[in-house]
Amino acid sequence: MATCPTCSKSVDEVGDPGAAPYGNFINYYTFNPPENRLSLIPATLLRDLGHNDSREEDTLILDVGCNSGELSVAFYKHVVSDLTPPRRKVHLLGFDLDETLIRRAQQTSPEHSNITFMHLDITQDTKQLQDYLRQHCCTHFHLCLCLAVTMWVHLNHGDSALLQLLSHLASISKHLLLEAQPWKCYRSAARRLRKLGRSDFDHFKTLKIQGDVAIHLKEHLEKHCGMQLIQSFGSTSWDRQLLLFRRKDISQQRL
Repeated sequence: MATCPTCSKSVDEVGDPGAAPYGNFINYYTFNPPENRLSLIPATLLRDLGHNDSREEDTLILDVGCNSGELSVAFYKHVVSDLTPPRRKVHLLGFDLDETLIRRAQQTSPEHSNITFMHLDITQDTKQLQDYLRQHCCTHFHLCLCLAVTMWVHLNHGDSALLQLLSHLASISKHLLLEAQPWKCYRSAARRLRKLGRSDFDHFKTLKIQGDVAIHLKEHLEKHCGMQLIQSFGSTSWDRQLLLFRRKDISQQRL
């Protein structure tokens, strides 16, 4: 999640795919398959959050840093499987800063009418997200997925950019499903770059948000973004918590 006009080329040239400096792994879902998250998330999630098949408004899901889209598609199928037709009212938008990964996602998505992928660097441009909302006559995404993205914004742009990202996602979303990498992942990412003789992350040595990163992000969302933690779906096999937040100004029973 950073400005990276040649990021696809740089990842392809890296012998160790785990050293991708922007998190744009070329084969991410081969070592972290969608089931690692979906096994923790109930298929009834949309219904639990208030979606019902009679609602006139579309239900919009946003997937931040969607990579090549496998999780986006799997998540969509997972949460609409509990719904009765018309499922066409549930739409998912996935975006990533890596154009190559987005092209792959566009080529492999089987749900062209309901799932859209776009090339976007959210740290630089948010107009496309607002345009998408207007196209669907919505003011907010009903559910935003921010899964294993925060560390890459943090390492490449620093503390303030990380908090700005969360603030922005909270401002355009009614619910936010957050998976933040723990601090040990930061150290591992930096170590991999050093082993390859590459430059260290610009902000790694000056970050003030350290330790239990998820706690810091929870505090920011609750104190400054008008959100509250309503559920934890437990931790993935990689020891990362899946935390669901809701805007405080909406009913728990409505999206």
